[in-house]
Amino acid sequence: MTFSIKTGLADLLLADGALCAAIVDSDSGMMLGSAGTGVDLEMAAAGNTEVVRAKLKTMRQLGLNDDIEDMLITLGKQYHIIRLVKSKPGVFIYYVLDRVKSNLALARRRASDVEQQLTY
Repeated sequence: MTFSIKTGLADLLLADGALCAAIVDSDSGMMLGSAGTGVDLEMAAAGNTEVVRAKLKTMRQLGLNDDIEDMLITLGKQYHIIRLVKSKPGVFIYYVLDRVKSNLALARRRASDVEQQLTY
């Protein structure tokens, strides 16, 4: 099974507690697609692009020869997952969930499944 951006985003929002999601081009900071509500996704896309760039730069400076699978930002009320798309360098999934209503392990798994199946 493969997911278009639209289908992948719709699948992410099926998870319990899912609020919104976006597919982002980290070269430009622009969204390739978005779904859901609860966060200003355009601002989040630009801001999280800087997070991804900073982490990749730090890894290079440390001489780490490894790849980022995902990054988790835990807020008091939300989880924010940033999942890099291996098949599309420079692209990541940004996924926001209600912390009380979601299951973090299942959400990370869903983001991984979408990432692996994403085509565009």
